[in-house]
Amino acid sequence: MGRKFIVGGNWKMNGNKKGIDEILAFLAEGPLDPDVEVVIGCPSIYLDYVHSKLSPNCKNVAISAQNCYKVAKGAFTGEISPAMIKDIGAKWVILGHSERRNVFNESDELIAEKIGHSLEEGLHVIACIGELLEEREAGKTTDVVFRQMKAIAAKVKDWDKVVIAYEPVWAIGTGKTASPAQAQEVHAQLRSWLTDNVSKAVSDNMRIMYGGSVTAANCKELAKEKDIDGFLVGGASLKKEFVDIVNANK
Repeated sequence: MGRKFIVGGNWKMNGNKKGIDEILAFLAEGPLDPDVEVVIGCPSIYLDYVHSKLSPNCKNVAISAQNCYKVAKGAFTGEISPAMIKDIGAKWVILGHSERRNVFNESDELIAEKIGHSLEEGLHVIACIGELLEEREAGKTTDVVFRQMKAIAAKVKDWDKVVIAYEPVWAIGTGKTASPAQAQEVHAQLRSWLTDNVSKAVSDNMRIMYGGSVTAANCKELAKEKDIDGFLVGGASLKKEFVDIVNANK
C-alpha cells in the first residue's frame, strides 16, 4: 500500500541530560534504515535540549512531546500547548497513551479534543488506543478500541497528520506481547472500522503502529504482518536495541 514504516520511542518519565546524550549518540551511530520515519517522545522539560543536540546525521528522526493540552494558552498550571511544542522545533505529540487514560483518568472526549486542537495547530499526532486485560478477557477488545476511535474521529478533520498506535494495555511494560496474529487481527479490524466510518482512502493510507513490550527479539515477526506499519516502543527505546527495532523491516 506504500505506507511508510514508522517507529516511535516513548521515553516516558525517564532520562537526564547524560542519558539523553547516550541515546542520541547511538541514534547517530545507527545505522538507521533511511526508509523508516523515527519519532522520539521525550519529557517536555528536555524537548528543547533534545532538539538542540539531535545530530544532523539523524535526518529521519523527529522529536515528539508525550502530551499536551487542548487549548493554545491559559491558566492551566503544569500543562504545555501545541503552540509551545512547535515553538521549540518539535513536530509531533503522543496523545491518549494508556497511562494518560488509566493513571491520569483522561477521558475519550478529552483525548479527542487534544488531538483535534493539536492537528489544528499543525502538529503530527500519534493517537493511542487499546484495551485493558479484563476487557480483552471479556471479549470487548473491539468494543473498546472502536469507542476510542469514534471519539477521535469526531474531532479529526484531516487525517493526513494522524498515526494510530494500538497498544493493548496488558502488554505494556509487562513483558507480555500480543502475538503477531493477535496484533494483526486488531489492526485489520481497525482498518475495517476506518473504511466503514471514515473512508476507504483514509483506511488504506493510515499507518497503524503496534505498541506493547516491543523488543529487538520480537520486532521482525511483528513487522511481517500486513497491517502493522510500525511500533511505539517504551523501555526498549532507551537502549541501543532501539536501532534494531527501527531496522525491523529490513
